[in-house]
Amino acid sequence: MSEAKRLAGEKAIDYVEDGMIVGVGTGSTVAFFIDALARIKHRIAGTVSSSEQSTQRLQSHGIEVMDLNTTGPLSLYVDGADECDPHKRLIKGGGAALTREKIIAEASARFICIVDPAKRVDVLGRFPLPVEVVPMARSLVARELLAMTGGQPVWRQGTTTDNGNWILDIHGLAITDPVAMESAINQIPGVVSVGLFARRAADVVIVGGEPPIVL
Repeated sequence: MSEAKRLAGEKAIDYVEDGMIVGVGTGSTVAFFIDALARIKHRIAGTVSSSEQSTQRLQSHGIEVMDLNTTGPLSLYVDGADECDPHKRLIKGGGAALTREKIIAEASARFICIVDPAKRVDVLGRFPLPVEVVPMARSLVARELLAMTGGQPVWRQGTTTDNGNWILDIHGLAITDPVAMESAINQIPGVVSVGLFARRAADVVIVGGEPPIVL
């Protein structure tokens, strides 16, 4: 699948315009996008990064990483996904960067999602749904999630987000109304964010292949 990821990442360069500040996501497919972006770094004004991991990769290429508070709204955000449904709604957060990813997506006029073919599903939920929680609320949120969704929340032990929080992964879901579930989970005290990108879905999905498919 690495070749499909590379093709998707490189195709996303087509959406980068001269002078842009580019929002950059996290993950193995995005790493190929960052490497491709390095070849045209002289054309862009800089980037905003969703994780320390991506920041390090961008800076290793000599690409400037800027603060979203300084840049204001962005024209473009490029990120991957763990699952993508036919309506371009996503599950994200396998790399534990969901909160910063969601913030940058919200700040961006256009959200390009890059995936390999295995990430396409008819109904979201085969991939466990990540929820970032304040550490003291882990058990409370887990009980609420179990009652609300019927899925099984599992603490991703050993993982701390860049924001200092923990992750619960909800297993066993079939998410038929991701917008409603996203809204409901966000109301639980102690939840920082949920890895459903449904209210703010992707605008364009690029599926890696020869040639890449643009949805």
